[in-house]
Amino acid sequence: MAVIVNMPRLSDTMEEGTVAAWLKNVGDKVEEGDILAEIETDKATMEFESFNEGVLLHIGIQEGDTAPVDSLLAIIGEEGEDISGLLSGDASANTATEEKEEEPKDAASPATESSTAAIPEGVEVVKMPRLSDTMEEGTVAAWLKQVGDKVEEGDILAEIETDKATMEFESFYSGTLLYVGIKEGESSPVDEVLAIIGPEGTDVDAVLKAGSGSATASAPAEAPKEETKKEEKSAPVENVATDGKRIFASPLAKKIAADKGINLSDVTGSGDNGRIIKKDVENYKPSAAANSTTASSSSVTSATPQPAIYAPVGEEGFEDVKNSSMRKVIAKVLGQSKFTAPHFYLTIEVDMDNAKASRAQINSLPDTKVSFNDMVLKACAMALRKHPQVNTTWKDDVTRYNKHIHMGVAVAVDEGLVVPVLKFADQMSLTTIGASVKDLAGKARSKKIAPSEMEGSTFTVSNLGMFGIQEFTSIINQPNSAILSVGAIVEKPVVKNGEIVVGNTMKLTLACDHRTVDGAVGAQFLQTLRSYIENPVTMLA
Repeated sequence: MAVIVNMPRLSDTMEEGTVAAWLKNVGDKVEEGDILAEIETDKATMEFESFNEGVLLHIGIQEGDTAPVDSLLAIIGEEGEDISGLLSGDASANTATEEKEEEPKDAASPATESSTAAIPEGVEVVKMPRLSDTMEEGTVAAWLKQVGDKVEEGDILAEIETDKATMEFESFYSGTLLYVGIKEGESSPVDEVLAIIGPEGTDVDAVLKAGSGSATASAPAEAPKEETKKEEKSAPVENVATDGKRIFASPLAKKIAADKGINLSDVTGSGDNGRIIKKDVENYKPSAAANSTTASSSSVTSATPQPAIYAPVGEEGFEDVKNSSMRKVIAKVLGQSKFTAPHFYLTIEVDMDNAKASRAQINSLPDTKVSFNDMVLKACAMALRKHPQVNTTWKDDVTRYNKHIHMGVAVAVDEGLVVPVLKFADQMSLTTIGASVKDLAGKARSKKIAPSEMEGSTFTVSNLGMFGIQEFTSIINQPNSAILSVGAIVEKPVVKNGEIVVGNTMKLTLACDHRTVDGAVGAQFLQTLRSYIENPVTMLA
């Protein structure tokens, strides 16, 4: 008997899912435990197993399409089984409506009617996929196939930049790349036409009209071919090594390499699977021969003698760099926080002499490593237990007092900023906090952190002390009510017992949401926080 498979809820925050890839086609045999599809949730792409056996009779959500949880994903049953009763029939009703609406318009032109009635068999319209929960648009960082190229299932079509990362987008079809809808460097909303794949010689104009009916579909089919020829001439040669294998590099690394005239095949990548990233190109040192060639070419282009090295001559210029999807999302989220939550800031200076001595003693133990940031995190978690109003969330009609304490730790990555979360941080020891932060930060920088490890924070700590920043303010990481900014430890003259001595101090700034945290509450929290940090032995109890 046929069984309906619905879009699963693969995370607690998931409201909809995107089918990244179907690993079974209609008509294929399915065994219990087989991977049916790869489904993108709100933070990750997960393999979805079949819990049923039979034949895949129907696919309800196509690759690249997004649908709410519990939508019809597929139907599995016996070969030849009638599933018409399980299908809603909405599709046929819509088709009949479209035919009725189009009939009077095209009655005088039967040729047009036949050309726009449906997408020809074997032709696939590839849409811009939704690759993260916050993704509203994607940017094509690079096309790895050009119009006219043969495409096999599994070939990498393009590199698409989302709000979280740059991902390789595979083709799930075989054929010829007939049309490219979004050029390199251009952005487009999710579900816009990305490409068309099908048999060579297909009328692309008719496919575009059949797929959208929009005015943009009237562009002649020859236009993409001409553009492609131009693109092929300007395609960077560093994307392919001398042995014919493709070089894996981030779009920013490719751009920097192109600007500096660096051949990527000469650069060693330090990213995942040898992927070349920004710092690899920036740290690359060309050979002496390359330097001499560059120097000679510079001297040829110079029509006048080289000016003195300190002479006030130069050339004004600028470069417009497209904002990445991650930067756009950061701007949107932090802008909403700044302009909706009334921020106010409180700053204290903490005596770090005891903290330095305590840390040295703790780290002298075998297999033990604790940082000052770990001590701040532990102190914050304990202070939040004494001041629950700081561990709250504004909900318009109510203020939610969180009984648990989940500490967000701001971590800088190449593309922006992520916030891994220490769950139940108040129950962790200093050494456990240190090991957990190191593990989460490493995962974040290598893009291997799980979505669940970045969700649910109730308070956030941002530390720029390692960069020598003595004092700064942060924007609240909503739905938190506060965020703590940690500065550098500074050695300076201080007054102790009426005498000027050399001391070590650190400034802490608390940004509060005035809707939930009043000034006196924030000040009391900082007093408790100071007492813990200045007396680390109290955190070891």
